[in-house]
Amino acid sequence: MEAPIPGLVREKGRVLGMLPWLFRLLLPPHPMLRAPPSLLLSRRDVRSARTTAERKGLKLEAARSTCLRSDGGIRAFISVSGECPLHLDEVRHFLTLCPELSLGWFEEGRLVAFIIGSLWDQERLTMDALTLHKPHGTTVHIHVLAVHRTFRQQGKGSILMWRYLQYLRCHPYVRRAVLMCEDFLVPFYQKSGFKVLGPTEITVGPLSFTEMFYPIRGHAFMRRNSGC
Repeated sequence: MEAPIPGLVREKGRVLGMLPWLFRLLLPPHPMLRAPPSLLLSRRDVRSARTTAERKGLKLEAARSTCLRSDGGIRAFISVSGECPLHLDEVRHFLTLCPELSLGWFEEGRLVAFIIGSLWDQERLTMDALTLHKPHGTTVHIHVLAVHRTFRQQGKGSILMWRYLQYLRCHPYVRRAVLMCEDFLVPFYQKSGFKVLGPTEITVGPLSFTEMFYPIRGHAFMRRNSGC
């Protein structure tokens, strides 16, 4: 058998070394590379939150997010945390009308964070949006994002919101999500990709709110850990 020619071996090695680059050119780009900038920012924030949580010893992969089918977990959530923008009767109201527009984060069977939404059929929110569910609407009004006080400052709110927005992409009739919040929360929702619409006409006592929206486009990129 003839000994290999050193120059030929080097040439083969050079060609083989180029194969990964050839595959990158031939294969279509990953869907996330075509995602809107706001979504890419959200993914980066999620990775940052995940890294911070892992440093604290949290097991985010063990968490499970799923639609809420009853108010049992929220009743316990309110009784322990004592904080929820919605009254329990309002929670029951929306879970009866549209449970598919809710999402809860459970760890070891315990509800640690949740989102509740309903459908709306107008460009801007009005007082009626606080209590009504419009089945033929194309806008999801996010009523509340609540994180149990024991689990705050761990990135759970950002991660659950990102999962919720991805889940909404699975509903072909949904075109956007809207919410209203106090001014100090605007930067938090902007990091999740929401944009400011302006002051809302809704007031609660002395409180005024800013209305924000998020466009829902395409299909979900990932539905991991979702039981919906």
